[in-house]
Amino acid sequence: MDQIHVTLPDGTVQEVPKGTTPLEIARKISPRLADAALVARISAGNGVPDSSATDNSELIDLRRPLDYDVKLQILTEKDADALYVFRHSAAHLLAAAVTELFPDVQLGIGPPIDTGFFYEFLRDEPFTPEDLVKIEAKMRQLAAQDLPNERKLLSKPEALELYKKTNQTFKCELVEEKATEPLVSFYSTGKFIDFCRGPHIPSTKRITAFKLMSVAGAYWKGQEANPQLQRIYAAAFYTQKELDEYLHRLEEAKRRDHRKLGVELDLFSIQEEAGPGLIFWHPKGGLIRKIMEDWLRDELLRRGYDLVVTPHIMKLDLWKTSGHTGYYRENMFGPVEVEKTDYQLKPMNCPGHILIYKARMKSYRDLPVRLAELGTVYRYERSGVLHGLLRVRGFTQDDAHIFCMPSQIESEVVACVDFAFAVMKTFGFDKFEVELSDWDASHPENYVGKPEDWQSATSALADTLTRMNIPFKKIEGEAAFYGPKIDIKLIDAIGRPWQLTTVQVDFNLPARFGLQYIGEDGAKHQPLMVHRALLGSVERFIGILIEHYAGAFPLWLAPVQVEICPVSEKVADYARHVTDTLKRHGFRVHLDDRNEKLPAKIRDAQLQKIPYMLVLGPKESDAGTVSVRHRTKGDLGPKPLPEVIESLTKEVDSKAAS
Repeated sequence: MDQIHVTLPDGTVQEVPKGTTPLEIARKISPRLADAALVARISAGNGVPDSSATDNSELIDLRRPLDYDVKLQILTEKDADALYVFRHSAAHLLAAAVTELFPDVQLGIGPPIDTGFFYEFLRDEPFTPEDLVKIEAKMRQLAAQDLPNERKLLSKPEALELYKKTNQTFKCELVEEKATEPLVSFYSTGKFIDFCRGPHIPSTKRITAFKLMSVAGAYWKGQEANPQLQRIYAAAFYTQKELDEYLHRLEEAKRRDHRKLGVELDLFSIQEEAGPGLIFWHPKGGLIRKIMEDWLRDELLRRGYDLVVTPHIMKLDLWKTSGHTGYYRENMFGPVEVEKTDYQLKPMNCPGHILIYKARMKSYRDLPVRLAELGTVYRYERSGVLHGLLRVRGFTQDDAHIFCMPSQIESEVVACVDFAFAVMKTFGFDKFEVELSDWDASHPENYVGKPEDWQSATSALADTLTRMNIPFKKIEGEAAFYGPKIDIKLIDAIGRPWQLTTVQVDFNLPARFGLQYIGEDGAKHQPLMVHRALLGSVERFIGILIEHYAGAFPLWLAPVQVEICPVSEKVADYARHVTDTLKRHGFRVHLDDRNEKLPAKIRDAQLQKIPYMLVLGPKESDAGTVSVRHRTKGDLGPKPLPEVIESLTKEVDSKAAS
């Protein structure tokens, strides 16, 4: 029998008969490994496989025969790619259950997603919550049968005939489009069979920790002209503990939803009379904005930025020069004609800052020029993606553009990243992820600039992060159309990542606008440009803050810091004295002088998530004290008013997080 050579991750080589499966090799290594194995990764050639997929590697079923020399890695629950395959197999289990319960459904697609999977179905009646309960029960019944996921190869005509018999129109369409080889790959799970490239885990017995979550409409292939299918979403994890933790995070996310809290705390609203995606800031929300923006402006000035203001609307030709009409048109509102000239609501602030730079010639001694603006921009977001403060059509960016010499680029990027970390620390975030987004070299038509410029700029950003000892993940195809970028994602209180800071190197716009400076040699040179936003947008950042703190802002950010709660009208004068004294010391205070009982006042202050409540009765009035309550710590007892003022001042000055 022919022999093949299989190279394992530790570099050892096994000589095995041709046709040996990865599962058989796993059993030879260790029965425990064979039990834990979910899928295999192979690649041709000698040497040790990488820990992540490469261009010449392939995920295959554990029972797939090996027919040539390969590098082999057995994947278990510890490997990210195995979870993807596990969830894909769970999607097939869902489809198997649905087709048993509702034989007349037409099948769409069923891919894995970040927290589970979905599968699409065409059915005359909508799936009800009761249907989901039945489907989930059927899935568990099938999973308990330990049904194998078996790969089968059919010819393309056989595949089409199989689906035509069962009136599976969408599957026929997929086979016609995607089947390029003479033989087409199918997977069976019990009675269910699906056109699928695979791979899959060996059987259904491992799929136990899942939950059907919801049903949503989805146009076939995402195109509105196509039929609308019903997409069943599910969560899936290896263990019940992981699933329970995920479901708990979902409940916690609902409790923290900034849209709900925004109404309850009277921070902002979206008025249908004005249009979707446009934010109206109420007094309390406007106050939070002011506090944030004041801190940011002071910090900008301290770090050597100049504050500028640019118009909300400018000539359309400016956006043609910048390239936005060519590469960003679908995200821009339509032009506005003024005196036979087309104007454009600005989707970005950069062209305005460029015009300020161009207003007079700069010397190398003037560089870097750092221009910063809290500038409101307008972008056409489709109504289906609008989401409270997190996805809007009009928002304010904390935008800055740095014009510098090539020799200054690294120090400026370092300063931007350092500034970003200062923002996160100040607002109570201590965990983050960093990504370096590059262009997609296979689609240069989506970008401007020369390949060598992209390589140089990307290398500069990567080298800077490396020298700062900041771990990062490189992402291809996520760069802006004019240059690569560093993206910093903060991690909130319940572990969710949020895109926050972006630092982008731009070698294109300076060339497009003919930017220059006089160098030390007396000649004209082209500067580089760094785009950077720290908060991303004020709206989105406040939305993230609301959810991070569940609306219970730290004292320095809270729109109302102290609630004064007199127990009766008898201490009204003392209550006004305490209120005025605190206001003179700069605190944001509200006096609750309603004719309500004390428990009601305390309850309402708690619901408004006010950090401190000062209860005033005859004893406090006579002694010149206040009885202090904290929103989470409860009753802190009576204290002299000067002591309370000193304590609150220290807490505000420290910007302590809740």
